[in-house]
Amino acid sequence: MSRSRAKTPPVQLLRVDGLPAPVEVRRHPTARRLTLRVSHSARAVVLTIPRYTDVREADRFLTKSLDWIRERLEGVPDAVPFADGAVVPLRGNGHIVAFAGRRRGHAVVEIEEGRANGLPRLVVSGAEEHGARRLRDWLIGEARRDLEERVDVHARRLGLVAKRIAVRDQKSRWGSCTSDGQLSFSWRLVLAPPLVLDYVAAHEVAHLAEMNHGPRFWKLVQQTMPQLEEAKHWLRMHGMQLYRYGA
Repeated sequence: MSRSRAKTPPVQLLRVDGLPAPVEVRRHPTARRLTLRVSHSARAVVLTIPRYTDVREADRFLTKSLDWIRERLEGVPDAVPFADGAVVPLRGNGHIVAFAGRRRGHAVVEIEEGRANGLPRLVVSGAEEHGARRLRDWLIGEARRDLEERVDVHARRLGLVAKRIAVRDQKSRWGSCTSDGQLSFSWRLVLAPPLVLDYVAAHEVAHLAEMNHGPRFWKLVQQTMPQLEEAKHWLRMHGMQLYRYGA
């Protein structure tokens, strides 16, 4: 969660025999050495190489690292597609996805409480082949509604103004803030407990006044979000799990 950064470097996608995930090769103009990481959000291996690194050197580096990659990939949680019968969290509580087909007089997605097994249902109307997209669009809308409400609360508390709020499927951060006052958030925050979404909203609102993570910045976050440590802990422990859903 930070200010916007430089443009993402070009990506080349590779398939490597013996690896269950693709390898994203990023040639970065400021990179000084070859680096590897496993992205939980994209379920991919990311190889970053300096601008002028020879492709053969990158291939040797990747080959030597295959055991390390396989070990890290084993720790990536299984994906949970938006499918009929899947259990998906909404605001921190599990819901069963139910594709109900075409239903006149019903909203695209409705929450049905009080099911026999104890879990409410997310009932998605319309053709089943469009169910996953409809549910995702609905979740994005719910995230936007929650985020707009909490951004407004924190901005008023701190005497700040957010010019625009965008909700996207951000892969590398939960929120970001540009120098001209535009805030951007991951829609997946609506899957987390409300405290977590509230913290990320407060974090990015504080960036409207402080462009760094110095003491004055954290003082602003603490002022408007006293439970920030609890929310930060949840994100550290469980945040990557949110990328499982809808993959």
